[in-house]
Amino acid sequence: MKFSRTKKAGIVIVGICVFAISFFSFKQDDKNFQIAKNLDIYYTLFRELNLFYVDEVDPTKLVKTSIDKMLESLDPYTNFIPEDDVEDFRFMTTGEYAGIGALISKQHGKIIIAEPYEGFPAQKSGLRAGDVLLEVAGKSTEKLSTEDVSALLKGPANKPVTVKVLRYGQKKPMEIEIVREKIQIDPVPYYGMLDKETGYIRLSNFTENCTERVKMALIELKEKQGAKTLVLDLRSNPGGLLMEAVRMANLFVPKGQEIVSTRGKVKQWDKVYTATENPVDTLMPIAVLVNRGSASASEIVAGAIQDLDRGMIIGTRTFGKGLVQTTRDLSYNAKLKITTAKYYIPSGRCIQALDYTHRNEDGSVGIIPDSLISKFKTKKGRIVFDGGGVAPDLAVEDETLSNLTTSLVSGSVIFDYATYFNSKTEKIPAAEEFEVTPEIYADFVKYVKEQDFKYESKTEEELDNLLEVAKREKYYDISKEEFDKLKSKLGHNLDQDLEHFKKEVSELLTDEIVSRYYYQKGAIKAALKEDMDIKKAVEILHKPDGYASIFDAGRVIKAN
Repeated sequence: MKFSRTKKAGIVIVGICVFAISFFSFKQDDKNFQIAKNLDIYYTLFRELNLFYVDEVDPTKLVKTSIDKMLESLDPYTNFIPEDDVEDFRFMTTGEYAGIGALISKQHGKIIIAEPYEGFPAQKSGLRAGDVLLEVAGKSTEKLSTEDVSALLKGPANKPVTVKVLRYGQKKPMEIEIVREKIQIDPVPYYGMLDKETGYIRLSNFTENCTERVKMALIELKEKQGAKTLVLDLRSNPGGLLMEAVRMANLFVPKGQEIVSTRGKVKQWDKVYTATENPVDTLMPIAVLVNRGSASASEIVAGAIQDLDRGMIIGTRTFGKGLVQTTRDLSYNAKLKITTAKYYIPSGRCIQALDYTHRNEDGSVGIIPDSLISKFKTKKGRIVFDGGGVAPDLAVEDETLSNLTTSLVSGSVIFDYATYFNSKTEKIPAAEEFEVTPEIYADFVKYVKEQDFKYESKTEEELDNLLEVAKREKYYDISKEEFDKLKSKLGHNLDQDLEHFKKEVSELLTDEIVSRYYYQKGAIKAALKEDMDIKKAVEILHKPDGYASIFDAGRVIKAN
């Protein structure tokens, strides 16, 4: 039987299609088999562990550890959320929970009130920063973690919880009954005028309706206080809700403008997000402050503002988190926060760090080789790059604290001194007027010495490492005299270091002391005085030609 060429081609095509379908089915079947096989291996392994391991095992803890390690191999943001942690997760996205409204921490082995939030039950009931929590709801905190104590403090709104606290300078503990409330943390802890023309808004996170708070502050600054320029502070803002980032950028860009797009494996989930409302202002000169702690939604706003040449970015390169997470429900009220896509800002670049593993100590994006990054252009033709994060238009060197100051903070010495100061000082000048006088600093130095404070300089740490290497390689004994002289010469002097690093220590002291009297808002106001990023922003905003030059076509913006 003969076939025409057309029929032969048709048979070949049908054959290829059947093979492709069969191959695809085989691949799918193989993948399903691999999933079933490995789940069975996991189940049998877990069963054998539970039956025969020498010590008792905690099944919940063991499974949680295995899940966490599995997800850790993918990216830092795909996380398992057990039922016990769902409330904390909800707070991260909404900024809302029911409790007493205070930040707690563990210091010197004790649970303390680190910061009572102004206007909430803890503060209204008289709790102070530095108070030691001895009991919560009749339970001793002695062997509890901060998470355990936090869970005891939270509960139904309008229900009381009794705490027993010991205050610095008092011998007898106090029992205080606090009525829990629905706590909504204000995402705008402070806004105001930096001078007669420059408004300032600090945004701490992108929780539900944070855009409304920023919008209200912006309108008030413009219409009631005469702001002609604006500093939007997104430093150390870890991000939050995507739609709030879109709405935030929309305050400053025209309706219909693309702000961000998402692309992932599930193509029907890919989406382009545009400004859907009329903006508040599209002309006001803007400076957006960022640092290595500005992530996710913060990077979308800063990146969109930069790509659209709507404002200048000042500070250091941002964190480099450009991954979209979606929450999926699991059994027993648990949840999976899973990375499903990546963010792309208007120029087309992705803000996600190209490498999850080579990061700075704080997790932010590290150095990316030029060979791995691509070039993009802003609306006016400025050159920008991908590779991770948003590079600032004007870089301000990230201030590095001395080992002395770092040790004073990590050892809670500055915090403890503020508690001591607060116990003997009834009131201080207004937040923006307070300063650490020579008398206060001298008192602090005296306090530090009384605490038997010890620390090592970075030089001493490196010398100790050198001595260890020398001992291992058996060079130490033959050069012991020289090493001893070097150790003596390089040894730190506490009095000298406290004087040498007086400025940076005083700044942190000011923030901590002011917060005891004027809370978070006051601490921010006090810190603005010596803020180098803000000084740089105000300087450029006050020079129209200098501000305009930031947006010159062909200008290259690249992180060092």
